[in-house]
Amino acid sequence: MTVTEEHVRTVPPAKEARVTDEHGRRVRAGELVWRYVLLLLVLAVTVGPFLWQLSTSLKGPTEDIFGSPPGFLPEHPTLHNYQRVADTIPVWDYALNSLKVAGASVVTNCVGSALAGYALARLRYRGRRIATLVFILAMLVPVEGIIIAQFTTMRELGLNNTLIGVVLPGSVGAMNVLLMRNAFLNLPYEIEEAAYVDGANAWQRFLRIALPSVRGTLAVVAIFAFMGAWDDFLWPLIVLSDPSKFTLTIGLNYLHGTFANDERLVAAGTVIAVAPLIALFACLQRYFFRGVGEGAVKG
Repeated sequence: MTVTEEHVRTVPPAKEARVTDEHGRRVRAGELVWRYVLLLLVLAVTVGPFLWQLSTSLKGPTEDIFGSPPGFLPEHPTLHNYQRVADTIPVWDYALNSLKVAGASVVTNCVGSALAGYALARLRYRGRRIATLVFILAMLVPVEGIIIAQFTTMRELGLNNTLIGVVLPGSVGAMNVLLMRNAFLNLPYEIEEAAYVDGANAWQRFLRIALPSVRGTLAVVAIFAFMGAWDDFLWPLIVLSDPSKFTLTIGLNYLHGTFANDERLVAAGTVIAVAPLIALFACLQRYFFRGVGEGAVKG
């Protein structure tokens, strides 16, 4: 027997490529096809409207956007509609106001939710379960039911028609506090116990041990806080009356009122409003998916 023949006999046969699920079970071809079909349908429903708005915003005035069958790709792409939005309303000033509100909301929610979540998860004191129940009940109260009380409070504090008055009611969200609480609960107690034996106080254990371990959940809280503040329309509309302090969502409403028949202009304004959210999620998506698991509610 030659060396080549012996090598051929000793080499094991190549395994057949298989598609398996997260538990290692083999996925049949028909089931795999149905999964991809469902994913494509969900993608079309969720991403399709934004792509259509993007396509409409790039179409010139001579292109028919209501033709049948509709043309998805613009024949002569142009950015003139975005320039018209800037000429119609001070869109960049409104965007700056929205950025201030959203940035402040991210900071207050991350700091406040982390502190409250750590206190609910790790500290031992009387009434901790009642405090947790209060945050859960706060999630069940609709915003519309307390918006008059919020407006009255802002007026009494002298914060009416200010960006601080826009930020303050949503500075710490109940859902964000519960997310941070669940993330801290998933951390092993042994690490903090060792730090406690070494003489670390509560602040040192929070800043040096617990907080770096839940950065993914902090990213989730940051994304939720930014999206909530950036997309909010009702509360800024109620509390703000000075046009120079309008946020982007309120300012874009003028496009619907003045140019209700110009869908290209409205689509361009919509893309301007959605672009920062896409950029934020693209930057934090790695931490976002990791944070969903950190802050998951235990069954």
